[in-house]
Amino acid sequence: MSKKLKVLALFDAVRPTTLDQDLTPELKTADWKTEAAVLQALDALGYPHEHLALFDDLDLLRQKLQTFSPDVIFNLADQFRNNRAFDQHIVSLLAMKDIPFTGCGSTGLTLCKHKAISKKILSYHRIHTPHFVTIPRGKRCVRPKHLKFPILVKPLKEEASYGIAQASFVETDEQFRERVTYLHENTDNDVIAEEYIEGRELYVSLIGNHRLQVFPIRELVFREVPPDEPKIATYKAKWDEAYRERWGLENRFAEGLEPALVRQIEAVCKRIYHLLTIDGYARIDLRLNARNEIYFIEANPNPALAPDEDFAESALKAGIAYPQLIDRIARLGLKTARE
Repeated sequence: MSKKLKVLALFDAVRPTTLDQDLTPELKTADWKTEAAVLQALDALGYPHEHLALFDDLDLLRQKLQTFSPDVIFNLADQFRNNRAFDQHIVSLLAMKDIPFTGCGSTGLTLCKHKAISKKILSYHRIHTPHFVTIPRGKRCVRPKHLKFPILVKPLKEEASYGIAQASFVETDEQFRERVTYLHENTDNDVIAEEYIEGRELYVSLIGNHRLQVFPIRELVFREVPPDEPKIATYKAKWDEAYRERWGLENRFAEGLEPALVRQIEAVCKRIYHLLTIDGYARIDLRLNARNEIYFIEANPNPALAPDEDFAESALKAGIAYPQLIDRIARLGLKTARE
């Protein structure tokens, strides 16, 4: 029988916290559904566990570790001082202290967050990526001639489709300049502009370090969007339930994929996972065009882990119930060799 793990669940907070803060109110909200679900899973597994939420004081972690020595930290902290760019620094700190933690290490988080670097690495290895250009803040936003319309204009390092709207889909140089300027001024981010790949939006979930398991493929379908309208995973398309209902947007298991194509998608995603040095678990977003060509859009290490999100839904379809999924992620974290 497997040893019961001592687990410290590490969360991020949007305001300063204290060492033994009662998080009951937060854990009852939709924003904290993943944290609540993970704690419930640890209860179901019978694992001794405590939790800590960090905002801007890393000394709280030192104090917690003095009184509770976990076998592994279940890392759900993906920002510090409300800045998502710091997620890799949190895991760097844990790695330097030789504390086992779940999910991806700092190198994988850094490579995946920078959408241009990840695409450069993968295109070098002959994995299809959209043609793209980056436009740093302060630089004139001129479209290179080789970049063909239509184009999607997105923040370079944001996650969860933040900064992506219908206005991100541009078909003229004027629209291109307007959207780049808007994102520079409103997201405090450099911009990536990439050619729009028409096709199916696929989400592929993987778990493991060296030996990987690929879960059943999910798809974002656009039932009510007219055929001539762009089908893009905007922020509203992912997170606004009223918007999703109005346009018939639904995340479901992909249908009608030939077995040989599924095997090809799985093989490509495993290569992507290893090339981007991802650990633990991830979701890889793809576009599949009418010729069944697979295009990499982005990789999401440590993806949303609530039971109703794509990763857990895919794991369940593969026969892994939620508490067992949390157990598997925790045990992977315990075994991961960190650089």
